[in-house]
Amino acid sequence: MSGRVVPAFLLSLCLIVASVQSQGSQQDAFIIQYLERRLAQMEERLNQCEQNTVGVTQKNYDLSSEMRGYLSTVNVLRSEVKSHMDSLSVRVERVERELEYLENKIPTQSDIEMEEALLEQQIKAAELDQLKKKAKIKVENDCSTALSQIKSLKIVKKTGDTAGSWFRDPSAGSAKVYLLSGIRNNTLLEYVSLRSFTERTTTPTPKVVQLPFPWQGTGHVVYNGFLYYHKADTPNQILKVDLLNGTVVDSTLLPGAGRLPVYSLNPNTYVDLAVDELGLWVIHADNEYGGNLVITKLDKGTLAVEYIWDTQCKSRNAEGAFLICGTLYVVYNTHYGGRSTVQCLYDIHDTIHSDESPVIFFPKRYTSHSSIHYHPGDKQLYAWDDGYQTIYKVETRRNDQVTAE
Repeated sequence: MSGRVVPAFLLSLCLIVASVQSQGSQQDAFIIQYLERRLAQMEERLNQCEQNTVGVTQKNYDLSSEMRGYLSTVNVLRSEVKSHMDSLSVRVERVERELEYLENKIPTQSDIEMEEALLEQQIKAAELDQLKKKAKIKVENDCSTALSQIKSLKIVKKTGDTAGSWFRDPSAGSAKVYLLSGIRNNTLLEYVSLRSFTERTTTPTPKVVQLPFPWQGTGHVVYNGFLYYHKADTPNQILKVDLLNGTVVDSTLLPGAGRLPVYSLNPNTYVDLAVDELGLWVIHADNEYGGNLVITKLDKGTLAVEYIWDTQCKSRNAEGAFLICGTLYVVYNTHYGGRSTVQCLYDIHDTIHSDESPVIFFPKRYTSHSSIHYHPGDKQLYAWDDGYQTIYKVETRRNDQVTAE
């Protein structure tokens, strides 16, 4: 019996051990599963943390790069500011030196008073010199006549272009007539006399003079065998040409001329030369005087400027002008052609005045002059009227008679 009890006991013990082992295995498996889940969660969190760390690292890198860019820009700006400051410092030093120089150069009150006194003396001397020049012109040339009327009209011929210039040489003993057709050319015709010019079959034939340079406009004159004219393609160059051989013997630049036409109704003429009892003149319009006419007295030999007068006569609606005894007479008209009138004059001797003189009418005829030249010897105007060569007879009186009227 005791032999049966032992095996039974052993069997029970084995069952108990197996039961205990079975219970332990289930617990271990639960614990293992729990641990696995926790490990998986931890691994997931670690991955998330790693990703966050990578993102933060990238942001830090980007921020660092951006900061480096800003620092580079700041360095460039700092260099530019430093350069500007250095330049400004140099300029300030230069201004300080210039101010110091000016302070040393500024005259004292006594110096200013002396300079003002000297300037006043110079002005008085210039005024006295002007009066002397006017008096000299009066003494050397007994010329006290003024235009009273334009009496008669004679159409001599019709030849050449619609615009041109013709005249006689006013030198004593000369009967030659000169014709320059067009506003730009280099061919001059010389006739031995007015009769030769007017004949249909000219005998002898006119002398053809080829000029070295073309002219501009219609403001030319011949004086003592020399042609004076405005050289084309120049604003204000005047040439003096010897008509015996056609060579340039002298030239000059007229101050202030060439910026606008002398007369608005003849827009191609910028310089208008004239001859009267006192010598050679030039007429031009100047912007500095409001577009008014300016007359210049030239030495006929050297072309040196002797004196300049600015006048109150306007170039607007003017078609021409001429001088008699140092008095400028300006001829006005309309754009469509009409009866020409002398409406403005300027006397260099200041003996007659434009506002005291009546308007002088040309003979009753619709005209449009491209040039008007006065001949002091025969007291006639030689005009170019739309291709017609015309002569006007003028009457003059003494200045005191004109003023008395």
